[in-house]
Parts: sequence; C-alpha cells; structure tokens
Amino acid sequence: MSRLYLVDDHLIVREGLRAVLEAAGHVVVGESAEPTPALADLARMSPEVLLLDLSIGERSGFEVLAEIQRRALPLRCIVLTMSSQPRHVAEALRLGALGYVLKGSPASELLRAIAWVLEGRRYLSAEVAELAAQASTGASADDAFATLSPRERQIVAMVVKGRSSAAIGQQLHLSPKTVDTYRSRLMTKLGVADVPALVRLAIRHGLIEA
Repeated sequence: MSRLYLVDDHLIVREGLRAVLEAAGHVVVGESAEPTPALADLARMSPEVLLLDLSIGERSGFEVLAEIQRRALPLRCIVLTMSSQPRHVAEALRLGALGYVLKGSPASELLRAIAWVLEGRRYLSAEVAELAAQASTGASADDAFATLSPRERQIVAMVVKGRSSAAIGQQLHLSPKTVDTYRSRLMTKLGVADVPALVRLAIRHGLIEA
C-alpha cells in the first residue's frame, strides 16, 4: 500500500484514477486541479508518490516539478500526460520526475510505473524512452522555438525582459489573464520550467542579447 496524490485539472480523470488506484490497494490522500493548493497539500500530507499532469488549466506541471525540486520535498513524481513531445519528456526528467506515462496507456502500465518508482527506479515505457532519446539530440526545443508565431515571439521577448503580465497586456491591448495564458502555453510548448530557462533559449535564438 502506498500514499498517492493526484494533480489533474479534469475531475473525471481524477475520479477514474482514484478508482483504479484504490482497487489496486493504494491510498489517495488528496487531489487538486491547481498547482498552488497542490504544493501546500504535498508539504502537509507527505504522500509517497505524486501523479502529475503537465497541462493544468492555464498553468503548467513543470512549475510544480520545479517547486518540488526547489523545496526538496521527499516524494517521487510520475508525470501522467497526453503530451508525447520529446522536449516535455526531457524537461520532466531534468526536473526530477522518476516516471513518465502517457494517458493513452493501460492502467496496468501506470500501476507498474508506481511500483517501480516506489523502489527508487525510473520508469519509462519503450515509447517514452524513444521520445527521451530523441530529445537528447538537443534540437527539440530549438525546433519548437522556430514554430512560434510573431505574436508569441513578441510575448517571449517581453517576458524575458522582465515585463509583468499587466505591462505586456497594456502594450499589446490584451488582458493580463490572456497574457498569463500565453506565458503558460509558451513555456509548455518550449518545454521550459521557468523564466531563466526561457531567457537562455531566447538568447540562443538572438531574441535578446546576453
């Protein structure tokens, strides 16, 4: 029996996961649809395993991974996501995830991943391992950057220069909430967890000077 916590912004997904996990003898100690309350719960409840989606409404699961790493919280994380982007696999592993499972996988694979990470072992299916290998070429984030629209590049440039969402919105005639959505989607698209990583990518592409 192990203690698990769920982070996914779809209630029906969390309910389905809870049913599968509890039927297998695990205990779901808590769940959340948003990063902020999830992080508070993780510090308070001390689960052994976190099941984390990368897309959490307008936020990113990378934020959760980065904060867990920063706080050195003693738990093992499995990313459970629809994303089969090589850069997302690589970034999740870089930020400390021990497992990466695609949502199209059978329940047996998720249960196997939980068993492996509880033993301190990394779990990647053959498909995910291939994605990780593709990311190791170092080209995936650069390829993603090349697909950004002019508006997305404009917002990246303003974000890395330290502009607030309110300031960006005022200049581009967008609401701060719309800018926040752009920021979250851009960081997920590029597979970066924080602004410093975004800055490094922007410098590499000549969007700003070092």
